[in-house]
Amino acid sequence: MSTVLEQLRREAEEPTHADWSSPRTATWFVPGRIEVLGKHTDYAGGRSLLAAVDLGHTVRAVERTDRELHVTSALAGDPVVVDLDAPARHPSPPGHWGGYVRTVVERLETNFPGRLRGAEVHVTSTLPLAAGMSSSSALVVGLALALLDLAGVADEPPFTTEITTDEQLGEYLGCVENGQSFGSLAGDHGVGTFGGSEDHTAILCGVEGALVQYSFCPVRREREVALPAGLSLVVAVSGVDAEKTGAALADYNRISLAAREIVTRWQQATGRTESTLADALATGPAALSRLRELVGEDSPLTGRLEQFVAESERIVPAAALALEDGDLEELGSLVDESQAGAETGLGNQIPETVRLQRLARELGAHAASAFGAGFGGSVWALVGRPEAPDGAAGADGADGADGAQAEESAEESAEQFARRWLAAYREEFPEAGARATTLVTRPGPGAHRLDPEE
Repeated sequence: MSTVLEQLRREAEEPTHADWSSPRTATWFVPGRIEVLGKHTDYAGGRSLLAAVDLGHTVRAVERTDRELHVTSALAGDPVVVDLDAPARHPSPPGHWGGYVRTVVERLETNFPGRLRGAEVHVTSTLPLAAGMSSSSALVVGLALALLDLAGVADEPPFTTEITTDEQLGEYLGCVENGQSFGSLAGDHGVGTFGGSEDHTAILCGVEGALVQYSFCPVRREREVALPAGLSLVVAVSGVDAEKTGAALADYNRISLAAREIVTRWQQATGRTESTLADALATGPAALSRLRELVGEDSPLTGRLEQFVAESERIVPAAALALEDGDLEELGSLVDESQAGAETGLGNQIPETVRLQRLARELGAHAASAFGAGFGGSVWALVGRPEAPDGAAGADGADGADGAQAEESAEESAEQFARRWLAAYREEFPEAGARATTLVTRPGPGAHRLDPEE
């Protein structure tokens, strides 16, 4: 599959509609993502191990003759209308999904003034909302791709000056959401979250059948690890929403602000200019000891520092290597350690997600962890039996040559696991369990343009 930038630029050069009197259209599928590992590491310059999933938003935009944007969603009853000549007029109320729409529009109008086209935009989705699978970031990415596609700016400066790879596009769209500038593309208020670009990178750069390891600030691709056939990711949505709006913003931002505070202390004490925890750690072997001195007896900062160091510097790369080597026992131990870091270092877990993780392991999952921003959301579990890569008999003794049958058997096993996991959870948490759901997935491709008839 061609890259996202190639798809944007090909459409700008060769419009697909034959009748020039008909309006331009742009339709994009934008997946959700599973953060396998990398809890609150991206905005601090750290590492993550990620997978795009086969569920997501489909965003269809049809050009209008005026400069108004009308956005509707199958999951929301009220439309959002934005005047592109005055996008900040009539802001959406706090917590309303229209805030994401207006954030995207205002930022693109600022960076590419006068280029956006009025459009009728409709969003449909197979992605659970507020479940930690980046439904909000997927909306930001999908809207931006559709509007950039219609505008045809991907072959023009300043776009081409600042954005030359899909990774850079992911970093830019992360800045659209958090409000930071990206090179010469000036920032603004964003949506109010002090996050990074992990979600946007996974959504754009996911690889079908594989996990991808990235480091951030700037975005750098480090490794791609195939998920063996026969293994599936089961996701349990806890029934407690992982919101990034309203009152939940303070909890989310507390964790990112702690990382900023540690870096500020580093800069003040050393006179150096490193802007992320990862950059500070990379200055030399004495850096970690110095950082520990600087956080001192401040318990929240100490927990934040130790969680980041363990997760980014050791657990993520070691887990990727364990999966690559087929050592699922080691992978499970590393993921358990990551979960413990979230509970004690980040303090972003709730009883429901803690118990979901423990139940998954008790029921036989190779590995399991909560993921996303925390304070609700979902837990993933890795289940099934890996098929031998050379077509020989796998660990279960089955004939590895029959790949389709192995996949079908693994899928049935994953569905059975999902049912047992959900039943056990509902027994212990009946209120949240009544809203809880499960799904079975494997890594899917990143965002891609759809033909108009799809």
